Amino acid sequence: MKSVQQEVDERSNLTGTNKFELLLFRLGGDDNGERSELFGINVFKIREIVAMPQITAVAGSPAHVLGVVNLRGQIIQVLDLPAIAGVKPKTGLNIMLVTEFARTTQAFAVESVEEIVRLDWSQVMSAEKSAGSGMVTSIARLEGENGEPGRLAQVLDVETILRNMNPESAPEISSQTVGAKIQIKPGSVILAADDSVVARALIEQGLDAMGLPFTMTKSGKEAWDQLNTIASAAETEGRSVYDRVALVLTDLEMPEMDGFTLTRNIKKSARLANLPVVIHSSLSGTTNEEHVKNVGADAYVAKFSAEDLSTTLRRVLKQ
Repeated sequence: MKSVQQEVDERSNLTGTNKFELLLFRLGGDDNGERSELFGINVFKIREIVAMPQITAVAGSPAHVLGVVNLRGQIIQVLDLPAIAGVKPKTGLNIMLVTEFARTTQAFAVESVEEIVRLDWSQVMSAEKSAGSGMVTSIARLEGENGEPGRLAQVLDVETILRNMNPESAPEISSQTVGAKIQIKPGSVILAADDSVVARALIEQGLDAMGLPFTMTKSGKEAWDQLNTIASAAETEGRSVYDRVALVLTDLEMPEMDGFTLTRNIKKSARLANLPVVIHSSLSGTTNEEHVKNVGADAYVAKFSAEDLSTTLRRVLKQ
């Protein structure tokens, strides 16, 4: 049997291989309790999984907020995830997923937890054009067993869900919070990559407030393809990619290619290696920050603070 440390090390090392682990769970089905679909969330966002404790309802709470729980001295808001998804649990809200991301801790009530599966990001496709894509960021294709067809799991955009439930928590983004305009080479842009609709909107607002022109992409692969296209076009004009792209700003969790792989590809490319790369992620902790250094990224900044993002970009761009 593997030791606990071996399992921790193995899981941490996944970030260097374009792989990740997905916790699969169910929320419920339609009015008849049928068609209980499979959902998933990145294990790195899960702090713990506990049986549903007693919840204290809070007067005036938004819809779908069940209340709060006292978990070892920490008061945590609990969201009714089946209600948010528009389904009904057949056996009730039995499990609470305690999550940490985007500088916050919160819990989601679900019907049941299935298993943890290890996937390659190439098995995850964007759900941008799918119905309900405001809540589902991507679709994971799970391999079948014994010749059986594989299953599909909907990967939830928990940042969007949290923002929709707590709209008053939206960060302030203005010239006052980000400071003076940042100057980059004329004709160049910030190339940004993020699969979350909410995150992209916040990034765009932040870069606009900083006076930075940008090109937005929805995955690491799209960003990688875009970079190579820009580099080839620049070389045709007798220029280099550095005349067209000032910096790459990338999320970590993205379908097809994650931010670690994108960064590693850039830093190993002869014509892209000197591009500054800033990783901008809701995944926090010393383990992820260590991997950021290992793949050669120039900086890491946690989502989402426009002020912190501005400070980091200024430092990397030497302004």
